[in-house]
Amino acid sequence: MSSLAVTLSLRDCRQLPPGPTPLPFLGNVLQLSWGDLFESLIMLGEKYGPVFTVYLGPRPVVVLCGHKAVKQALVDHAEKFSGRGRMPTLDRIFHGYGESNGQRWKQLRQFSITTLRNFGMGKRSLEERITEEAQCLVEEIRKTNGSSFDPSCPISHTVANVICAITFGERFDYQDEKFANLINTIHRLFLQLSSPWAQLYEMFPSIMQFLPGPHNDVLQDVKVLHDFIIERVQMNQKTLDLGCPRDYIDSFLIKMEEEKQNPLSEFNIKNLTLSAVHLFFGGTEMVSSTLRYGFLLLMKYPAIQEKVQKEIDCVIGQNRSPATEDRGQMPYTHAVIHEIQRFSNIIPLGIPHAVIQDTQYWGYTLPKGTDVFCLLGSALRDPQYFSNPEHFDPGNFLDENGNFKKNEAFFAFSSGTSISPPSSRPQRSSLIPTTPTKLTLSRLSGGSISYCRWKEPSVLVQSGGQQGFLSLPNWVCLFP
Repeated sequence: MSSLAVTLSLRDCRQLPPGPTPLPFLGNVLQLSWGDLFESLIMLGEKYGPVFTVYLGPRPVVVLCGHKAVKQALVDHAEKFSGRGRMPTLDRIFHGYGESNGQRWKQLRQFSITTLRNFGMGKRSLEERITEEAQCLVEEIRKTNGSSFDPSCPISHTVANVICAITFGERFDYQDEKFANLINTIHRLFLQLSSPWAQLYEMFPSIMQFLPGPHNDVLQDVKVLHDFIIERVQMNQKTLDLGCPRDYIDSFLIKMEEEKQNPLSEFNIKNLTLSAVHLFFGGTEMVSSTLRYGFLLLMKYPAIQEKVQKEIDCVIGQNRSPATEDRGQMPYTHAVIHEIQRFSNIIPLGIPHAVIQDTQYWGYTLPKGTDVFCLLGSALRDPQYFSNPEHFDPGNFLDENGNFKKNEAFFAFSSGTSISPPSSRPQRSSLIPTTPTKLTLSRLSGGSISYCRWKEPSVLVQSGGQQGFLSLPNWVCLFP
């Protein structure tokens, strides 16, 4: 009863938003679905309003539903909501190192953004890398010779190689067994962190950390990534040129050398290793998942695929690769890519935030450190901004004249100042849209992409199953 007394006292004294009454220690576990947390939160929002409180075990979390509530937090009061919310599963992995929270997080985040920009994020050099890697993917597809294949692996390899070029300064062959094992590990880790076991750990970390179960497999997979990064760091250390950084790791090592006399510096091997794991893991899976959804949606809606193809043929043709400047002449394709990101809803719960000071919000007082879930998926399904949110419709991003229009409710991966480089890249990079254009729609020797096996459309609606981190292993076939 002491746990309940403490939590209820916190709600009463600090005027947290209302919500379902929690049980002692268990919190609102009975009101939350083990396999569909997002949908259960949406249903609670329908009962308690766009701002309410739930208890994940004994921990209170303020939940924001709908575009208005999410925007006011992430955009209008971005600084106040700029803290990183607690994620016991990830805290177990990073132990406060890497891009975690507080001053350490601010230093490392700023360094990562600056370094990624220096190595081409948002610049033509990265566009060239993406184009080259896209051609490698096209060659992999050609090798199927019209037989059915699962695109998940080659797409993940393609995305990972773009990140590898920045992080490690080189790409890996698609047939490299070590690289393939690394990609499989990332994918498996992605699913593990989205499983009901991980949800249990989020609610009851003090107990779950001592119990056997699948939730402990995360540690072994993280070790695989950690060992790979350590090996790459050691390779870079042997050939490091302080005046000529080749990649993200070199830049971090140089920064370590510059600040070696600073006892408060956050630039050390531990932070380098886990920052690289964070970058590699987050970037690879989120972008590749989005591209896989692009395949599935365009196959499901061939009329939309055909219209995109016609625009590609008109603007780009068949004799060159797409370029960033083409985007302004391709409003329909631009709209389709945004709709893919909206409809696939890769991270419906968003990245957990926390308020960095006592904050007045919607008539309630959120104490400093309060965890906040900004349900991005609810903004992406807000009927006030999307006329038919449960259906795939590029018209959500087109005006009456067929020109591309922005939609302020579009929060595909996150927004605000606490967003991390891996999660910001897919939404903010102007180069990402050139990738699905060429990867999913290129006519290979006059052929077209079709499907051999298809799941019902409802499978495509990411309604929070496994917190939205879900891969759909469909098979596709290239018919020449």
